[in-house]
Amino acid sequence: MVKEKDATLNKVKDPEMKENTVRAQATDTIDINKRPGAFNFLRRWVESDKREVNRMGKIADKVIGYEDEYKQLSDDELKSKTEEFKERYQKGETLDQLLPEAFATVREGARRVLGLFPFRVQIIGGISLHEGNISEMKTGEGKTLTATMPVYLNALSGKGVHVVTVNEYLSERDATEMGELYNWLGLTVGLNLASLSSDEKRLAYLQDITYSTNAELGFDYLRDNMVVSKEQMVQRGLNFAVVDEVDSILIDEARTPLIISGQAEKSNALYIRADRFVKTLKEEDDYKIDWSTKTISLTEAGMHRAEENFGLDNLYDIENTALTHHLEEALRANYIMLKNIDYVVQEGEVLIVDPFTGRAMDGRRWSDGLHQAVEAKEGVEIQDESQTVATITYQNYFRMYSKLSGMTGTAKTEEEEFIEIYNMRVIEVPTNRPMVRQDRHDVLYATLQNKFAAVVNDIIERHEKGQPILVGTVAVETSEYLSQLLNEAHVPHVVLNAKPENITRESEIIMNAGQKGAVTIATNMAGRGTDIKLGPGVAELGGLMVLGTERHESRRIDNQLRGRAGRQGDPGESQFYLSLEDDLMRRFGSEQMKKRLKMLKINDNDLVLESRVFTRQVEGAQKRVEGQNYDARKQTLQYDDVMREQREVIYKQRRQVIDEEETLKPVLFGMAERSINRVVNVHTQGDDKSKWDLDKIIDYAKNSLVGDDEISTDNLKDKSADEIKTYLMEFVKKNYDSKAEQLVDPEQMLEFEKIVILRIVDDRWTNHIDEMDQLRNSIGLRGYGQMNPLVEYQEEGYNSFEIMVADIEDGVTRLFMKAEIRQNVAR
Repeated sequence: MVKEKDATLNKVKDPEMKENTVRAQATDTIDINKRPGAFNFLRRWVESDKREVNRMGKIADKVIGYEDEYKQLSDDELKSKTEEFKERYQKGETLDQLLPEAFATVREGARRVLGLFPFRVQIIGGISLHEGNISEMKTGEGKTLTATMPVYLNALSGKGVHVVTVNEYLSERDATEMGELYNWLGLTVGLNLASLSSDEKRLAYLQDITYSTNAELGFDYLRDNMVVSKEQMVQRGLNFAVVDEVDSILIDEARTPLIISGQAEKSNALYIRADRFVKTLKEEDDYKIDWSTKTISLTEAGMHRAEENFGLDNLYDIENTALTHHLEEALRANYIMLKNIDYVVQEGEVLIVDPFTGRAMDGRRWSDGLHQAVEAKEGVEIQDESQTVATITYQNYFRMYSKLSGMTGTAKTEEEEFIEIYNMRVIEVPTNRPMVRQDRHDVLYATLQNKFAAVVNDIIERHEKGQPILVGTVAVETSEYLSQLLNEAHVPHVVLNAKPENITRESEIIMNAGQKGAVTIATNMAGRGTDIKLGPGVAELGGLMVLGTERHESRRIDNQLRGRAGRQGDPGESQFYLSLEDDLMRRFGSEQMKKRLKMLKINDNDLVLESRVFTRQVEGAQKRVEGQNYDARKQTLQYDDVMREQREVIYKQRRQVIDEEETLKPVLFGMAERSINRVVNVHTQGDDKSKWDLDKIIDYAKNSLVGDDEISTDNLKDKSADEIKTYLMEFVKKNYDSKAEQLVDPEQMLEFEKIVILRIVDDRWTNHIDEMDQLRNSIGLRGYGQMNPLVEYQEEGYNSFEIMVADIEDGVTRLFMKAEIRQNVAR
């Protein structure tokens, strides 16, 4: 249809335009018929959904069957059901077997405590959640109440249930309102907020049901794997989670991983001091280089010089870990990293040279403090560097739950991703009452100016008759621009966007958005998770009118906006106003639209088009953007999967160290043995002993195992490689026994062992994360060399991890052997 600028409708008079429109629609029909396979698959999918809903409906009828019986129970009798269910679960009954009675208990409890009674469709939604699916329920269908049934049922196991929300306001609201029901039934409820202390968080996680935001759950997990004693951990096992607004959390927010970063604990002054000191050292006397492995270490004399220079009793005491690390990096910078080969200095900046291309790599920096050490060496400004100390994607965090489920009004468009990434099906739960909202076709303008003029005219017209209007915008700037236009037109309104002053008033603004004469401008995501209820007399005016000023790049968010109207069978309307100058149209649809308009011989900027053809074309553009975003999320996950495997290994072994209650002697001996074996194997190649490099083995022994006077090449020259390994391990065993004698109390010895291992593991793991981060940022360039960046990242990541593990074992061996026992050393 053609629409004049003044919003009056005229009939189509151009017969050619009419013919072209019909032809376009007929072509679309033919295209669909050419794809019977896709059509049949879609039909099977829909029918499969219906079968699932019918199956769950039969279980829901069993729940309803207990209604009259439970209605007759006294409050105490109903409350006692919780303990009864727990006992039956402990004796072997499954949660599936308990479901009908448990759900019926929650229904009756909700009637008495909240004055709410779940409908049959809400029971179906609850069953879907319990089975680890996503329940897609329209706005106003009572998702919060629906979740109470599977949350209660799964909490009976005693393993904990997490209810995940998009913000702390919703967590507090739901924990308070639904917590009243859970507490009445005899379950405990915790609220996990970012502002809580570790003790308060631990208490919140110990409750039967814990409410939290997705970000806080992820950060708590990462922090738990950075602590040094199990008493400092806050989370327990990840059992069952119900994720509210699941598409927002697991799709929209999954593009960006969670990262804990901190200022690297490296003082610029210490870099300079370390640099000045190592410049005074002499090769062979004070340090030795092994060019085959590009490693450098101080000799015994070099260690004594360092202790004199820095006023220390023992350079390798635990308290001096930071200094020894700075010295190691300063040695590498001065004697291994070569100017104009490994790096160049340009305009007061140290730039790494790519060994493959010979080009300076602007923006790349060595990790682990090496770059700062080279800057100190060259006398240029030493730049501070933040360091990623822990990271995880939402995908990999939530996939650790034994069972994961979610609720939203809009997930079906992303079902493929939910199945592939999370193994979760999307079940469309029927509405309790038929949907009567009128979703009108999009209207398309040539310019932004004309579009907003039409939006303002529409708002004025509806406001005058008292119909409440919710205007959805994509950006904060758009909401403020529209607000300015409405002020000029003297239309009273409120604005809800991401600005701090508006967030605190969010619930109040949404609560009043359905009242007669209300005009609310909101960014499309604002108000998500809250209901707009119609005020008196509004239904007779047509209900809430939702006006979208632009299509979002995701169809889900457009559907979420539409879903603000028409809750629980209420009347309502929705319509989107578009222009060829909109961001989405410029990026993906504008040229095609212009061709279509040219074909229809429409060139007048004052005209507006309203047609299903254009709506479909806009949705096609959205699908392309969604596809690109999905690819980006999938790629993020593929790269994080490399880190996931490594993270699981480190976190598991780290936790074993923390949980150990007797001794870590086998762990320490295993690390020392592998460290010794590596060095001996490298320097005893072949059968000809005269070609063995025993001096390098002695250097290693003096650096990591014993003092200068305790070993020489004479001790090794007549031994086989295996005998050398056994001989060196004897030093480790003697050293261990000596330390155990000094620390008579086995608990103190265990604490000392934990200190040594955790300090080295945390230091090397943090540096490894940083290196992997650097690799991830640069690996894309390999694609220009006809290499697969992901495969290259996997291979280099694996090699880097192997090197890190060896470095941990070497570091733990040296620190344990060289450290002196001090009383009351805290981890």
